[in-house]
Amino acid sequence: MAIGSLARRKASTILSSRYLKYSFSVSRGFASGSDENDVVVIGGGPGGYVAAIKAAQLGLKTTCIEKRGTLGGTCLNVGCIPSKALLHSSHMYHEAQHSFASHGVKFSSVEVDLPAMMAQKDKAVAGLTRGIEGLFKKNKVNYVKGYGKFLSPSEVSVDTVEGGNTIVKGKNIIIATGSDVKSLPGLTIDEKRIVSSTGALALTEIPKKLVVIGAGYIGLEMGSVWGRLGSEVTVVEFASDIVPTMDGEVRKQFQRSLEKQKMKFMLKTKVVSVDTVGDSVKLTLEPAAGGEQTTLEADVVLVSAGRVPFTSGLGLDKIGVETDKAGRILVNERFASNVPGVYAIGDVIPGPMLAHKAEEDGVACVEFIAGKEGHVDYDLVPGVCYTHPEVASVGKTEEQVKALGVDYRVGKFPFLANSRAKAIDDAEGIVKVIAEKGTDKILGVHIMSSNAGELIHEAVLALNYGASSEDIARTCHAHPTMSEALKEAAMATYDKPIHM
Repeated sequence: MAIGSLARRKASTILSSRYLKYSFSVSRGFASGSDENDVVVIGGGPGGYVAAIKAAQLGLKTTCIEKRGTLGGTCLNVGCIPSKALLHSSHMYHEAQHSFASHGVKFSSVEVDLPAMMAQKDKAVAGLTRGIEGLFKKNKVNYVKGYGKFLSPSEVSVDTVEGGNTIVKGKNIIIATGSDVKSLPGLTIDEKRIVSSTGALALTEIPKKLVVIGAGYIGLEMGSVWGRLGSEVTVVEFASDIVPTMDGEVRKQFQRSLEKQKMKFMLKTKVVSVDTVGDSVKLTLEPAAGGEQTTLEADVVLVSAGRVPFTSGLGLDKIGVETDKAGRILVNERFASNVPGVYAIGDVIPGPMLAHKAEEDGVACVEFIAGKEGHVDYDLVPGVCYTHPEVASVGKTEEQVKALGVDYRVGKFPFLANSRAKAIDDAEGIVKVIAEKGTDKILGVHIMSSNAGELIHEAVLALNYGASSEDIARTCHAHPTMSEALKEAAMATYDKPIHM
């Protein structure tokens, strides 16, 4: 078998060399004065609050600064958590409309109570933000609410939410300020008719027509929410494909699935201008390669063209922190910037802009500061699109493996042949396993199915341990479960599946 052991590895951060610039060690020791922190974290999102808690758990005097006034960052407040709440609620409504009757559950009518749906979302967010504050108290993390900016590499000036100012000192300062919505020329986001993901999570009415600019994860998820609730959704994408980072074969099936859900796509299309005069929003479009212009009307336009690092107003230039052309902070393998004592993690540095990646960065960074060894492998960060069906992946796509010139084999298994999926009448999707031909080592796994985001983690663990497809295939899986589809796909990779 190809299974290795993480315990036998040297625990080290695995970062792509193109992201690294500095190689010196910059840990500056721990504070002795009562007013100075060992670690100061600027930003209370998934990377920042996790880093702060881990630092405190390692015995370091820690302060976390957060401008929003509530912890959890974009993810918890206006991103991952509220969007998943609405995705689930809208899916329940859609199922009640279209699927319950076939399961013998009938009722005369079903309707959307949008204020109640939004209240459920807000309740989930409030409970989780309070939970993080509780964890801060439990672990003795000092929490400062306000906007922090550097006075020096060891001092942060904080304009507090109460209107005052305080200076926070630290021997090691971690920048964890996350990212912001990427704007487009000629589009002014007012969070009413032209909205970012933040505004799309707080609409007070279900738009009759919703146009989504950008066919990435966020745009497709939010388009799914409002499409299920009754909006006519059109996705406009400049590129030739939706979600370009997704495995090509899986992506095609995914797009067909969304089209069956009445989501329309205009690919290779450029937004030239947007006119908000009148009752509707009018978009002028043209082919990405140039050509005849057309118009498209909508009640609401969601701008979902990506995200950019948020470093505005931090005073990075004042202390000389170096960034790249995209505004990302350059760090070495220990997350240290070129300025001794200043570190950066999460969305402000190169790598996937994902909450769970930021969390791993935060833990590893603090472990390095504490004199330990950290470990993050950006090649093994799972990605999930939380539509229905979900699409989850880890490792390399078939296109990436081809580009590397590696001989490989592919095993696939459809959920139509999975007994649990058939039993619950939710059998749309596929598992695809890619393995090196000579060694059978798994290179990538891609799943499109209900709950794919949960199923993917067996594959994440397998890749972390260098497993072969045969390792998964020879591991007993409970029956009947959706996870058996991964076992069968692994069997198809090195030999033949049983149930197909």
